[in-house]
Amino acid sequence: MPPSTTNVPRIAVLADSDTRWKWGALTADRIAPGPSMEAGSRDDAQPGPVLSGFLLRGRATPTARQLAEVGVRADSLREVTAVEFLRAMSEESYDIVVLALVGGGVQAMLHGLKRVWEGRAKRPVVVTGYVGVVYEKLADGLLLRHGADLVLANSRQDADRFRAVYAGVGADSSAVTEVALPFLGGAAYTGEHDPYRVVFAAQPSVPDSRKDRTYLLNRLVQHARLHPEREVLLKLRSKPGEHTTHIEELPYQKLAQRLDLPPNFRLVYGHMGEVLDRTDLLVTVSSTAALEALHRRVPAVVLTDLGVRETLGNHHFIGSGCLASWDQLDDGHRPAPDEEWVARQGVAADGSYASAFDAARKRIAGLLDRPGGLPPLVPYYTAATAPGYLPGILARHHLGPDGTPLPGAPAADKEPGPVRQIVRRAARGAYRHGVQRVAPVIRRMGDL
Repeated sequence: MPPSTTNVPRIAVLADSDTRWKWGALTADRIAPGPSMEAGSRDDAQPGPVLSGFLLRGRATPTARQLAEVGVRADSLREVTAVEFLRAMSEESYDIVVLALVGGGVQAMLHGLKRVWEGRAKRPVVVTGYVGVVYEKLADGLLLRHGADLVLANSRQDADRFRAVYAGVGADSSAVTEVALPFLGGAAYTGEHDPYRVVFAAQPSVPDSRKDRTYLLNRLVQHARLHPEREVLLKLRSKPGEHTTHIEELPYQKLAQRLDLPPNFRLVYGHMGEVLDRTDLLVTVSSTAALEALHRRVPAVVLTDLGVRETLGNHHFIGSGCLASWDQLDDGHRPAPDEEWVARQGVAADGSYASAFDAARKRIAGLLDRPGGLPPLVPYYTAATAPGYLPGILARHHLGPDGTPLPGAPAADKEPGPVRQIVRRAARGAYRHGVQRVAPVIRRMGDL
């Protein structure tokens, strides 16, 4: 079926984790052709897009609690396999498809979509990008995303790097489109609260060792004891047993159970934007929460206690003016961000955020109006350019070398029956238990 011809855009978002669902759904709302938006919300007189959410079945499929915490609306939401999603894209009508997936997932869907849309007069515009700071696997991730109509860069710095990578391998770089992080917003910081609030934004996998995570937790608790007049919060991403974009083998809440916590120390969940509403100092190792804080001009610190290293991701903040240690914070240090650095990061603390997505909307509108429709998708990786790499990526999603579902692929030809659904849920639960509980124990035993 061709894309819709109504004035309200229809957008499909495929995501494989809670974080990517948040990025994909918010991005969909911001890039839908229409009036510019202020702080992420359209005028009530201007209807937003019809948003269909698809959650890719896997270890990180978000739970109902995680979806509620993200707080992003969808007109419909369903869990699917890759093959089920491709079938939906062949049968249903959309204007835009947002692929909010890890790089390999994007590449597989690009080949699958190319296959299911063969011979179609018109097809949707395909958009992809990154959920936050790109500090590792730059070339690998970018080339796996090549072939989408728009590859969104969350900052001027990322846009420059993305184009350089594509140009360096002889790939078309015209899809790279500069935007900003879609989840920024909220009221600007106006001054200290009573009590003064310090928030540590935890990350699921950074750092990844028990020693380092215990150190950070102890320093946070120590800061609370040194400053009893302050409110000190540990902002957690997920509850034990839940998955996020990254696996969390050593949840802070479990480590905290062994400590005698001071009365001014609390563990909290919830929407980061709501937490920032009353934050006076945001502390993290390398979370994009630091960029959310900088957007609102909330003082933010990126810790150097464990070094400034690529494996931690805090090297991205070199030149930001935000790098500091717990010793400095205990002594009352307040960071002063470098305005030039901030301006290159898509933070838009200068008030330009409302227009940050205008170029993407204009480009998408032009593609939708393109005479004769859009040409077939052309990923950089093909059976000719990457014969030793691409087939494995496609096979992980039950697709053959040409993007066609492999024989026996789950739900390739029909909806699962009641028994199959029960077996599938049981298997998925067992898999998640193995990844979250059993595998970490085995790895730790191997270190003995």
